[in-house]
Amino acid sequence: MTIKELVSQLTLQEKAKLAGGADAWHTAAIERLGIPEITVSDGPHGLRKVANSGDVADLSQSRQAVCFPAGVCLASTFNRNLAEHVGELLGNECLAEEVDILLGPAINIKRSPLCGRNFEYLSEDPYVAGQISSAYIKGVQSKGVGVSLKHFAANNQEKRRMTVSAVVDERTLREIYLAAFEEAVKTAHPDTLMCSYNRINGVYSSENPWLLNKVLRDEWGFDGFVMSDWGAVNDRPSGVEAGLDLEMPSSGGISEEQIIDAVESGRLKEEYLDKAVEHILNKVDRYTGFMDVKNGNAPTEKQRPVFDYVADHKEARKVAREGMVLLKNDGALPLNKDQKILFIGEFAKKPRYQGGGSSHINPTRVISALSASTRHTLVEYTKGFSATKDIVEDNLIDEAVDKAAAADVAVIFAGLPDSFESEGYDREHMRLPQCQNRLIREVAKVQPNTVVVLHNGSPVSMPWIGNVNAVLEAYLAGEASGEAVVDILFGVTNPSGKLAETFPISIKDTPCYDNFPGNRLTVEYREGLFVGYRYYDRVDMNVLFPFGHGLSYTTFGYSGLELKTGDKCATVSFKVKNTGKVAGAEVAQVYVGKTGSKVFRPLRELKGFEKVFLAPGEEKEITIELNERAFSYYCVGAHKWCVEPGAYTISVGSSSRDIRLRGDVWFNHEEYDIWQYTRDELPTYYFGDPSSVSDSEFEKLLCGPIPESVRRADDPFTLNSTIEDARSSRWGSRVIKLIELAEKSKGVVKKEGSGMFIAMINEMPFHSVACMSGGKITIDMAEAIVGLLNNENVGGNLKLLGLSGVDSVVSKIGGKEGIKRKVSDMAEHVKETASKVKERL
Repeated sequence: MTIKELVSQLTLQEKAKLAGGADAWHTAAIERLGIPEITVSDGPHGLRKVANSGDVADLSQSRQAVCFPAGVCLASTFNRNLAEHVGELLGNECLAEEVDILLGPAINIKRSPLCGRNFEYLSEDPYVAGQISSAYIKGVQSKGVGVSLKHFAANNQEKRRMTVSAVVDERTLREIYLAAFEEAVKTAHPDTLMCSYNRINGVYSSENPWLLNKVLRDEWGFDGFVMSDWGAVNDRPSGVEAGLDLEMPSSGGISEEQIIDAVESGRLKEEYLDKAVEHILNKVDRYTGFMDVKNGNAPTEKQRPVFDYVADHKEARKVAREGMVLLKNDGALPLNKDQKILFIGEFAKKPRYQGGGSSHINPTRVISALSASTRHTLVEYTKGFSATKDIVEDNLIDEAVDKAAAADVAVIFAGLPDSFESEGYDREHMRLPQCQNRLIREVAKVQPNTVVVLHNGSPVSMPWIGNVNAVLEAYLAGEASGEAVVDILFGVTNPSGKLAETFPISIKDTPCYDNFPGNRLTVEYREGLFVGYRYYDRVDMNVLFPFGHGLSYTTFGYSGLELKTGDKCATVSFKVKNTGKVAGAEVAQVYVGKTGSKVFRPLRELKGFEKVFLAPGEEKEITIELNERAFSYYCVGAHKWCVEPGAYTISVGSSSRDIRLRGDVWFNHEEYDIWQYTRDELPTYYFGDPSSVSDSEFEKLLCGPIPESVRRADDPFTLNSTIEDARSSRWGSRVIKLIELAEKSKGVVKKEGSGMFIAMINEMPFHSVACMSGGKITIDMAEAIVGLLNNENVGGNLKLLGLSGVDSVVSKIGGKEGIKRKVSDMAEHVKETASKVKERL
């Protein structure tokens, strides 16, 4: 029997059931036909398997697991082999915990440093994101465990992520925001892919046939199944037709009914549902082998390894060491154990090693830098500031300054508090807490050997950079981050990480500064292709630290560039030599730029890299193959990737701003005559500053009008309206007060991760409130809420919601008696819904 034949034996009701989750972490099973469930679990830098009991809104209720470095740190290793090894380790842990699919990696492009989830993402550059994620996927799936590549697509902010529409032209989508997904799908073949919450040019990702069928399946050859992000479904029948196979988590039966009704009414052809179920069951069989049993064969037994947490902690330490980036060093590092060393800052004692949200791991062990330093020498410590607050405490700073003046070197452990960056909301600014900036300035005044170690998931401004001797970007490097930092500080390890993102001087310098996070309905990607270093190089802007930058305790020389061309491809060969006195690793980077292009293009783009480890005096030849895609741009008019004839400059260097070798290659094929744009139509994109693009130019780039960006006052509320939208309504303010009261009465705001929790509640559409409530809130109830907001059939809608006494309850909010007597059934339902928003909290 084949999967297709099995699907033909399913009833319509069973097919609808299989197209949705059984709960938050399992797919549905059909016992009648021997179809088992499979288990999914959050990742991506560790396994966050939720325990069977406990409050799901409490992040501590997940099982213990090894917390590896976050995506930002893994990407900065620029080491494909290491990324694959991390994937293998995570795959083994999934096997040990009986998890079939790990939800990751997350590879959205870092459009702005302010995105609250940047710590989980890999790079501002699609080539790096594609290469590192492909290696990671191969590692996980080599163990018989699947991944879910996420979040597809154009999900580059947390603000209004459930409803906002990314307004972006097709060329930018293809070259920047889809390119990493394309590389991963084509080379690593992920078992599943997770669609994002947001809309793209007005269409939800979960019901976008162009995205999920034409591009993903027809063009890229994806053969897995597509699942929704948790609560990312807008209209389930439309999603099935568009290519969304699995809805997660369970909708409590709401979506099943919608699918059945759509098929029976003729709105949805059953063949679309059959395809979705077939896609799902193909992978269920891969993980469980249930079809072997159905076909009379012996079941395949999976090897369940006993997980060695101690050994993998050591591996996490190796990854952390290789991902940390030495940004500045004027001779202060490495430290000498004979020096009188002072550690300042609470992060030295309580490291910040991961971000907040669905990726939050319950680690097996965490060793601080202060504790790890005892293996080398006796280090003095002073607190300096609180790691959780942005309050200047003069007594702590004064004590730190006094001790720093008496030391030989002061190492300040600075960084962002948990509350500054997390899934669910974006950062408000790029600065460190003011208490830390002041501390660094004051210490640097009295201590010429001041070293700053940063713990953060995204770039920060450094107004004190000229006053300190060294800066080590430790990022969020996992549970072994403290040990890894000490290894680098004392020279046990030579740093070799490189920035996979640009550190701008100011947030105002970023190309999307005026268009992030956008307006209520849309966010406009007016900068087009010019993201990250592509923008800074285009406008020749100074940056704090460039893309690809990273120092070492040794030095490297480049020589012997040789270029060979083929049919729209090239081979780049050169030599790298360790010219210093200690062993180290260099990431050699190859950039491609088009000379005299007829289409607007970045000055140069990364198209190859190789990490090479060299002993002192050792030299190695590196060869990098550049395929046709490395020279291509996406021609919207021709609907294909095109290589212009003419000259291309190949730049080889240690960073995007440290180019050591250059050479040209030529292609003499016939010229294309399909050009979508001209210099006269889009002068800013050709010659100007892409951060400031007029409406008329952006419309020409979009090939259509710019959509409305704000909700008009007379627009009616719909099921797609959010709780935040409802604040402007008379009835909305009353319902929201009840929701907030319910949260407070249950202590939700005191729980770890509550910032994400509250942000998700405010920005959740009412249709998601219903589907995520597990049946507690029906679609009829959600529609009644919308009716109330529109001041329609007030009496009937209040009766349906069981809120006839809402005014009396609201009038007593703040009074103990009101809280004790009645929060209202509706508020309780919404609280439960919010708790379930991912059972991932």
